[in-house]
Amino acid sequence: MTEFRPMRRKSRAITDDEARELLLNEKRGVLAVNGDEGYPFALPLDYLYEPGENRIYFHGAKQGHKVDALAKSDKVCFTVFGGDFHKEGEWAPYVRSTVVFGRCHLENDPELAVQKVRKLALRYYPTAEEVEAEIASGIAGMQLYVIEVEHLTGKQIKEK
Repeated sequence: MTEFRPMRRKSRAITDDEARELLLNEKRGVLAVNGDEGYPFALPLDYLYEPGENRIYFHGAKQGHKVDALAKSDKVCFTVFGGDFHKEGEWAPYVRSTVVFGRCHLENDPELAVQKVRKLALRYYPTAEEVEAEIASGIAGMQLYVIEVEHLTGKQIKEK
């Protein structure tokens, strides 16, 4: 098992439950993979976090930079931030973030893939009918990716 670095500024740490709550409630994150020539490749994406499975799902095309990078190395980093709030009497917001380290692979069960894509899409589309129409027209051109969460940390900072 990989030994992950501890958070350097522990005073900013939030609990694992708070970090997972942020993953559950936010709608967009940034996936980082090991790209071409050793350069990191990071891309924003919509996602579905399933806390009971300790997995993050996202869909994408069947070819491209991300696909090539994941074929070379399944190790990824996924970051979500948000949950801004203000404490009474303070002007500067507090922001939370969660950083996930894990391994990413394709979901090979077609029925499960459609089920997860449907659940993911329902987070973003206004109606179930639109979700079903999108699945019917686009499922053949996409694939479902799964991040198996190995480690996560969360922190809160005051933007001041």
